[in-house]
Amino acid sequence: MNIAGSKVLVLGGKGFLGRHLSELLLAEGASVRIFDRARSHPADQESACKHLEVIQGDFVEGHGLSQALDGVDLVYHLVSSTVPSGSNANPIEDVSSNLIGTLRLLDMMRYSGVKRIVYASSGGTVYGNPRSLPVPEAHPLQPISSYGVVKVAVENYLHLQSELNGLTANILRISNPYGMHQNRIGAQGVIATFVRKLMNNEPIEIWGDGSVVRDYVYATDVARALVLAGQRSQSGVFNIGSGMGHSINEVLRLIREQTGLDGEVRYLPHRRFDVQRTYLDIERARVELGWQPRYSLEEGCARYWHLLLNSARAPALS
Repeated sequence: MNIAGSKVLVLGGKGFLGRHLSELLLAEGASVRIFDRARSHPADQESACKHLEVIQGDFVEGHGLSQALDGVDLVYHLVSSTVPSGSNANPIEDVSSNLIGTLRLLDMMRYSGVKRIVYASSGGTVYGNPRSLPVPEAHPLQPISSYGVVKVAVENYLHLQSELNGLTANILRISNPYGMHQNRIGAQGVIATFVRKLMNNEPIEIWGDGSVVRDYVYATDVARALVLAGQRSQSGVFNIGSGMGHSINEVLRLIREQTGLDGEVRYLPHRRFDVQRTYLDIERARVELGWQPRYSLEEGCARYWHLLLNSARAPALS
């Protein structure tokens, strides 16, 4: 499917990845409708979204979804009401909001005749503690957080609908994205959290000794992968990451070097649900999507820091 000229629905379009994706879809010539809950945003975000059609609703309850699905060719599902660090505290809420909400979406898509979806899954949680590195898509799915368990369940239901009802479902197992618009500071997003806390002269808290290894991918690279997946005519599952691992301590050292900022670091007890070491095999995305990341961790962090400084210097809009 050619994205240009298509009617595309982005669920969670005012969120972190949703904003990057919506801007790229618009640049590619798509007609973009975003669905999100009512919330306030800085003026720069409103100006970025002023040419988009916006529908406010409630994904968990399904309010507004029928209207949002009317006439669309493709759905991007980027909604999640939980984060890995908090999901185990209330798995019932995780299931009732994210899993049941997605099942309701799939029912509404079938009723509306919408046959294409791209789902943002989690390359950092669905595999659990991997048996081999880098982790390929064929690795067993053994998550150790409710967040990952629900992501796997959604993947399985998408496969079910693909097999039984002809849904074209592409699943992107995204590692740890970072970049502009990442606002859940402290809850999710190590790089954004570290940078913001250094800027605010607040102590940085690291769970464990900082040796855990993660795969980090720049948000605009993720947006390109999402667009490419939306153009596919068949279903698939793809890891989206850098293909390289970096420890938390390495990331902190890099950010300190690039920003010139130094601050207090507090090491807290290790959390049992934290995967110790993981990074993704992205060869399938290279071959079948024609995608690979354009930004290394160093380049991505440098660009993120540059954009943050420019946004801080920009005059306020009246």
